[in-house]
Amino acid sequence: MKRIWIWALLAVACAHVHAQDDKIRQERAQAWTQARAIVADLDKIVAPHGVQESYKTRIGGIDQWLTVRGQERDNPMILFVHGGPAAPVTPTLWQFERPLEEYFTIANWDQRGAGKTYGETDPAQVADTIRIDRYVDDAIEVAEHLRQRYGKKKLILMGHSWGTIVSMKAALKRPDLFYAYVGIGQVISVRENERISFDYALEQAKQHKNEEALRDLQSIAPYPGNQPITRERIIVARKWPQYYGGLSAYRSESAYYFDGPRLSPEYDAQQVKDIDQGNLLTLGRILPEFVQVDFSNVKSFPIPVVMFLGRHDYTTPTAPTEAWLKQVKAPSKQAVWFERSAHMVPWEEPGKTLVSLLTYVRPLAK
Repeated sequence: MKRIWIWALLAVACAHVHAQDDKIRQERAQAWTQARAIVADLDKIVAPHGVQESYKTRIGGIDQWLTVRGQERDNPMILFVHGGPAAPVTPTLWQFERPLEEYFTIANWDQRGAGKTYGETDPAQVADTIRIDRYVDDAIEVAEHLRQRYGKKKLILMGHSWGTIVSMKAALKRPDLFYAYVGIGQVISVRENERISFDYALEQAKQHKNEEALRDLQSIAPYPGNQPITRERIIVARKWPQYYGGLSAYRSESAYYFDGPRLSPEYDAQQVKDIDQGNLLTLGRILPEFVQVDFSNVKSFPIPVVMFLGRHDYTTPTAPTEAWLKQVKAPSKQAVWFERSAHMVPWEEPGKTLVSLLTYVRPLAK
């Protein structure tokens, strides 16, 4: 009888602890909900002729999400093609985009396998479609959809990181859809980028006598060398350049970006988790094609091109882009340097991003 009484007391105690845990979880969830509501209220577009729409539409045989925002729907429209693969801009656009929306209508597209689009289709159905050409055709289809829905003659095409591969190929295939191309964190030659990035990390590790970094980097040296660039090798190779400010200048981490989706009014908790799931779905499948990307032999570009170059970018190093821009023939071309940025230019220098778009890009949308 005494033993039963003791277990009863333990059961009551455990129930009390669980109740306390549930209360803490509920309070935290409520705090996050309230924080997202504040961001949503700040970001609300109330201008009479503005546009604020988030919707899914059929692109490339599956439902894909678009988020379209602007204070004046008659402004030029930007199609922003995000990086990754599977790293959507939508959940962090609240960090930098609002001032841009006074001068442009901006469409952010969650690509197949990415962000909100990830949850719309069984990943097993999408897996076999994870190919660069499929993304390119999707981008073209998105551009055509946006032109029709919003009554635009052409769009400004802007790509970031992985998205520059998709965007450049789309511009080369269908230049009639676009006024101009803006590359941010531009990829020209993946293998050359990887080599420069690795060499930078190795130099920094030696200067700082970082034995852990040296062991990691030496374990994959020479990199990329003549060996395949596998998922395992590329993860090691990217870790240390980013630690030494090659992702966000002067920072060893980028929590503002990676944790930013938790405050997004556009994403619920499951969609935030889906960002990582999308990365797992796409990276391994796209990697064999990705590492072969090389635009070095593209000698002419059919539309005006503007490159935003982060001075400290060692995620997609700028040297190959600078060299390519000097030799390419295009209706017009412009390099814009961001001295306090690495790879995350719009997040790191949002003011200069706006000024540069107004100076070099908006005049092209005629």
